[in-house]
Amino acid sequence: MKNFIILIIVCFLITGCKTVTTKVDEVSKKETEKLDNFLKKPASELKIEFGKPDAIETAKNKNKVLVYYDSKFKIKCERRFEVDENNIVIGFNSKNCF
Repeated sequence: MKNFIILIIVCFLITGCKTVTTKVDEVSKKETEKLDNFLKKPASELKIEFGKPDAIETAKNKNKVLVYYDSKFKIKCERRFEVDENNIVIGFNSKNCF
């Protein structure tokens, strides 16, 4: 009987982990789709959506990188957008954003 209960608990734990992984994957996909919309658009559209960047850095290739920070549940989200010399978004990176 104990083995049966342990087996049931293990099954619930495995299922729960898969559910969390699936939800994280879904949220990551939505975040990527949202940020994809800014590619090949002026940086001014970023400022409309996210406001003034928290930091502006210079990439090795001399492009600007606009950095936006956000926080949910004490988890720091970082979005980085690379902007070319024509002020057009050419790339992005998102970390811990959901």
